[in-house]
Amino acid sequence: MNFFNFFLRLIPASKQSIRGLRFALDDMAFVQQIVLFVIAISLLIFLPISIELKLFILFSHTLLLIVELLNTAVEKTIDRISLDFNELSKKVKDMASAAVFIALLLALTFWVIAMYQLLVR
Repeated sequence: MNFFNFFLRLIPASKQSIRGLRFALDDMAFVQQIVLFVIAISLLIFLPISIELKLFILFSHTLLLIVELLNTAVEKTIDRISLDFNELSKKVKDMASAAVFIALLLALTFWVIAMYQLLVR
């Protein structure tokens, strides 16, 4: 594959990614994470904390968005297979939700560190 073909393949891939983001905006949990992300970015601009901590917070919120997208994809796939109750489907959905929870705890941990840094000054 030459250099030109590489970039030609990026165009349809980008369109699919943007379409996926549009679909995700129909999911309230993803929209909530977007709102949290925007609030976090807004706060980070003004908070007098280290640039390293700002980056950790930014990366943790980005990770949270990624994990929420994957959680939404898992849930929609399980629902596509069957809306009937299935114990395994419930466990898979709960595990995907647990991944979001862990990512949220990571972001929260960095926010606690930021608040501590502000209070100690």
